[in-house]
Amino acid sequence: MLQQIWTIARNTFIESIRQPIFVVVMFIATLAMLLNPSLAAYTLENDNKMLIDMGLSTLFIVGLFLGAFTATGVVSSEIENKTALTVISKPVSRPIFILGKYVGVSGALALAYWTLTVIYLMTVRHKVMQTASDPFDGPVIIFGLGFGILAILVATLGNYFYNWVFTSAVTRLMCVFLTIGYALVLLIDKQWHFQNPMIDIDPQLLIGLLLVLMAVIVLCSVAIVASTRLGQLMTLMVCLGVFLLGIMSQNILGTWANDYWWADVVYRITPNLQFLWPADAISQEHDFTGTYVMLVTSYSALMICSMLGLAIALFQTREIG
Repeated sequence: MLQQIWTIARNTFIESIRQPIFVVVMFIATLAMLLNPSLAAYTLENDNKMLIDMGLSTLFIVGLFLGAFTATGVVSSEIENKTALTVISKPVSRPIFILGKYVGVSGALALAYWTLTVIYLMTVRHKVMQTASDPFDGPVIIFGLGFGILAILVATLGNYFYNWVFTSAVTRLMCVFLTIGYALVLLIDKQWHFQNPMIDIDPQLLIGLLLVLMAVIVLCSVAIVASTRLGQLMTLMVCLGVFLLGIMSQNILGTWANDYWWADVVYRITPNLQFLWPADAISQEHDFTGTYVMLVTSYSALMICSMLGLAIALFQTREIG
């Protein structure tokens, strides 16, 4: 069983990062990350805190769109094209098919999330330029842009000379090359002097990034549920609806739950994404405790299990022949 899940997950991962929409969304997100330091400079409050909030929001929203588009590309499209029948007709059960698809899509999202996280951490290191006289962070600009351009160049040459699939090649190379670039950034300060790499690492921000990743993986499970029955547009709408309900679940639905029975039902079955939203705690400099991280991790795992159970139930009765 595990071998079957691994095989489906590996093929799904490769298929996911080969989708053109996957790379397009990543490049749009990268552009947004690069623009965030300039946009945050126009706020009236703490610009660098606003930069942190904007970056986390970008990661959250991009994860939502990537999850919806990727899930429909590897589940809904295969059902409509009847290619899923080829797998199901073999000794592969439908639950294993869904589990393998979810693991593969989650792996692709984790790869994209890590790449965008590295870019985000570079912008946090660079910080917002408060005045025109503020110096640029040379290591961030040179290593970040340099390794990013190098990844695109290598993927292009590989596509031309060795017939590499450009979308999957550039996705993987960006992850590897930008990670190397960020490692060099951590070793060198703005004045090009060697430094302790831990100086620019904020443990609380890293925990916050982990919480956002959990939220993205939860939304991915919602996308898998929707894609077993719906097309791309409707899957995206369902994910957006769950995202909005999850963000306002605690403040609005939690308040209404005492007065309206339907609000109580929606509040209980909707993933409470506010538990996984770290921006407020980071801005107010509240530390995340180990107990809190364990609780929200358990909550996320239970939500994912329940969503996958629903996806399996819906797919069991889906006609694919």
